[in-house]
Parts: sequence; C-alpha cells; structure tokens
Amino acid sequence: MPRGRYSLHDPYDGTPLGEERFQCAPGPHGWRYVSRTTAADGAPAGSVDLTLDDLGRPLRLELHAGDWQVRGAALSGVTWVRTDPTGEHAQEGNAAAHGFAGRSPAHLLAVAQLLRLREGEGATRVRLVEFTEPVLAPRTRDETWTLLGSEIHAAEGGGALTVHAYRIDDQETGERHSLHLAGDVVLSGPGIELEELDAPPSEFSTAG
Repeated sequence: MPRGRYSLHDPYDGTPLGEERFQCAPGPHGWRYVSRTTAADGAPAGSVDLTLDDLGRPLRLELHAGDWQVRGAALSGVTWVRTDPTGEHAQEGNAAAHGFAGRSPAHLLAVAQLLRLREGEGATRVRLVEFTEPVLAPRTRDETWTLLGSEIHAAEGGGALTVHAYRIDDQETGERHSLHLAGDVVLSGPGIELEELDAPPSEFSTAG
C-alpha cells in the first residue's frame, strides 16, 4: 500500500498550490485512493476519497474543498450531489460522461485505469466531469489520451518499475500535457510532482 506526498502547482505558471498526502491500494471492489490536501501556507484545504471497480469506473467519489462537498458515482453516466457551505442547498447533477476529473492525481489514475490504452492504438477520446476548486463547480470536458510508450526502470531496493508515458489533449482549448505513471502512482503530470513515496506502487492495469 503506497503512501506518499505530491506537490501541487499551477500547470501554466508554476505557482505553488500546496500538497496532497495520499495512500492507495487495490481492494475488494477494485482500487481505493484517499488523501488530504493542504494549501501553500499549510492550512487544510480538502480531501479526496475515491473507489473504483475492477473496470475503472467510479463506484464512489467524495470530495471536500473548504466547506464544499461533492459525492458522486457512475450511474447513468456519472451522477453527483454538490453541497454548499451552509448544507441547506444540495444540487444534483448528471452527465453522459465516463468519469470525473479534478486537481487530485487520483483522477488521472482513474482515467488511465478506465481506458487501459495500448501502445500504438492512437488517441482515445474520453468525456469527464471536472470539479474545479475552490468551490467544486462541475464542468464537462473532453480529452484525448494517447499512450506514447512504456519503459522498464530499475527500482530502488531492487526489482523493476514499468513507467507509462501518456499525452493528454484538451479538446476545447487545444492544450497538451504529459503524464507519467508507475503502477498506481503518478510520477509527474500537469501541476503534479511526486515528492515522497514510502513503498513501491501497487500493480495497476493502466496499460493493455
């Protein structure tokens, strides 16, 4: 069960946004990721709790950012409930999408697990509902993902680590980002850098 720390920054200008301390592991339902985030000044900023099934679909998502909360799952596409800071006005939402997106590395791992791309098969389009911080406002976005290649690297303490390199293209803005995964850990991605890891990544079938 890997535990570690990601640093988070603005993917466009590099402004530090804080960090995310996480743990994740395969489980009876597929895979689970839990984390807590802090702002750049060290103040608590929120949390993520995501469970995927064996096919990479979100069985359960719970996000917190400030006083805002979102609970979601794969149901008739994806369905969610967003609660305002007062707790009085819950808003339900639904979209014909494949999964969720957001600042957390958990969302990138979930999409990779859902798509299970094969090298050389070209770009695959995916529709996601992104919850933007700090108020977790939902926004539907389309991306294409391409598996560029996989390389085996020697791991610390012996053994081998397979690193998968992806290209992600935003279909609305044309922006392109690179992503590197090893098992169920993001090594680097848009606005994300792995800073600490206390155990090797778990096996995670992100590539076919």
